[in-house]
Amino acid sequence: MSTLSTRFDQHADVVLADFEAHRGTPGSGTFDLATIVTQLRDVREQWRISQQRPREIGGRELPSREVLATLVEALRGALFPMRLGPPDLRQENEDYYVGHTLDTVLGELLVQVRLELRYQGRHSGHEAGDVDATALEVVHEFGAALPGLRRLLDSDVLAAYRGDPAARSVDEVLLCYPGINAMIHHRIAHQLYVLELPLLARLVSELAHGETGIDIHPGATIGAGFFIDHGTGVVIGETAQIGRNVRLYQAVTLGAKRFATDDDGYLQKGGARHPIVEDEVVVYAGATILGRVTIGRGSTIGGNVWLTRSVPAGSRIAQASTRDDTVVEGAGI
Repeated sequence: MSTLSTRFDQHADVVLADFEAHRGTPGSGTFDLATIVTQLRDVREQWRISQQRPREIGGRELPSREVLATLVEALRGALFPMRLGPPDLRQENEDYYVGHTLDTVLGELLVQVRLELRYQGRHSGHEAGDVDATALEVVHEFGAALPGLRRLLDSDVLAAYRGDPAARSVDEVLLCYPGINAMIHHRIAHQLYVLELPLLARLVSELAHGETGIDIHPGATIGAGFFIDHGTGVVIGETAQIGRNVRLYQAVTLGAKRFATDDDGYLQKGGARHPIVEDEVVVYAGATILGRVTIGRGSTIGGNVWLTRSVPAGSRIAQASTRDDTVVEGAGI
């Protein structure tokens, strides 16, 4: 059992003991806790029956958002120890700190991966196989990917520094910019997504969404040197493909134009439905690009543009030109 799980169990024992000790006291009678607890249990049981959930699974059923938040914070420190690690860390102790932190993080991640793999097996109706062996292999792969992930993040930090005249140093960018915080989460989440852990990946991405207002689905593929300036309100869909050295400003949406439905009217899952943004593209604030369209290399998309068609390389698209099929050299912004 993990350290975090042990602490939770101990806390739960204390709460239950306190509840039992005060049962029947004036306070508990006032709130009629026994009735509320019983009714909540009935609602849970009805939900589990409707979702065909097992009645007894022995322990926690799903990964923990709180644990994932702790793991991501620790990973940030392991990836950037002298800037996002503990304030009293000295450079001569970096390797020890990184090794100790990763040993803890990967061990805790292993617990969460097992939970997701078991959940996947129950949810799909298929046997999950040797969950422990699969989980260990997946966590090994995740750990091995961390050096490459750090290199990608270095390219994102440099892109932000070079792309923002207000940035005074790469350290300021890493410590202060919400777009970089979102990308640290996304690079981690995308690796989990690639390793076929979509629930863990989504939990990590939603942590960044809540902190920054930047919503990047973990399935989105994003090349090196990606910069989100300001960031609030940016939305990037699951099947979006973004090339190298792309820059987005606040409130940009890379979304789907329409959603296919089945015979019962329910949305069909999957399918490539989000834009492809090629290398060296800049998309200014408030622009909305929808559907499986391609924004050609080196293009500039102006602020508040609504775009649902592909544009060739080197295009300059402003609001006044969005209805035109061709873009005159030098037009737009």
